Parts: sequence; structure tokens; C-alpha cells
Amino acid sequence: MVQTDSDSDLAVGDVAPGFELPGTDGDTHALDGFDTDAVLVVFTCNHCPYAKAKFDLLNRLADEYDDCTVVGVNPNDDAEYPEDSFETMVEYVESGTVAYDAYLRDETAAVARAYGAVCTPDPFLLRRDGDEYRLAYHGRLDDALNPDDEATAYYIEEAIDAVLAGEEVDLDPGPSRGCSIKWP
Repeated sequence: MVQTDSDSDLAVGDVAPGFELPGTDGDTHALDGFDTDAVLVVFTCNHCPYAKAKFDLLNRLADEYDDCTVVGVNPNDDAEYPEDSFETMVEYVESGTVAYDAYLRDETAAVARAYGAVCTPDPFLLRRDGDEYRLAYHGRLDDALNPDDEATAYYIEEAIDAVLAGEEVDLDPGPSRGCSIKWP
């Protein structure tokens, strides 16, 4: 396990890169196909202990926020990391381990590269601006920096609440931390 901190070049206010990716539900999902005021795109996977530690938080966010779509995107090389295969993603969804609004496969990691994601989990909160989405927040989900730590502050909830209220996100808790993306 190689732990790394996120360091994307995508800046707050930048137009978010579009994507069209296959989902565990059998459908193809495009960023411009979501119709909520906010979209939380989290580059994640099945095997990383940092990513696993955030499953419950992301599931809860997907359940609690009607106007924020929670999208997990798995860019990891499943040849080297079989637990990150699409089939295992489907198993995680079917078992309820992952209950995001959408869990998508980025087979070539092109979308992860476009966002500048470097670790799992690496969250990008997007705000609807007309027909496009713009980056509103990129940083830690919460204050639990290690997989076994218990969170006491949930930055992502503050960020989502600000976006949904039409306010700027005034948070800088530092970069996301997790396992490095296993580039295909």
C-alpha cells in the first residue's frame, strides 16, 4: 500500500471534465446526464483500506442528499489488482457494501487523469452552472486521515451544504489522502 496525498491541477471554478462511463447498474453514465445541483465524484476502488474506510460515509451521503449525486469512479488496474474488477464492483453494489448513486468503471483511467486524481479516495465536489458543472471543492472528506481513525469533522458535508445553499465553499482542510491510483 502506497499512501499519497492528492494534488490536482483542477482549480475551484474550473469546468469539470465530462465523462461517459459504464456503471454497475448496466447503464452508461455521463456527467451531463446528472440533474442535481451538485455532483460528488470520488475516485475510489474496492481494495484500498483508505477507500474502504469511506464506504459508509459515501453511502450515507448518497442516502441523505437528494440534490447531490454521489458517484464513485474506479480507475484502478484490475489486472494487477483483481479486487478492483468490474465484476467485484457489481458484487459490492449487490451486497450493499457500496450504495452510491452510481459506481462507475474508468477502465483506461482517462477520467482520473483528466481530473488530476492521484489517490483513492480522491473527492471532487461539482456545482451545476447552467449546462455544465464546475469544481466547488477538492479536499478531504473528513478529518480521519488513516483507515482506522474515527472522524469527528465531516468537511464534505459542509462543502455540499454550501453548494446547495448557493454559497462558496470556504474550507481548506488539506488534500485527500489514500492509496495511490493503480494506473492501467
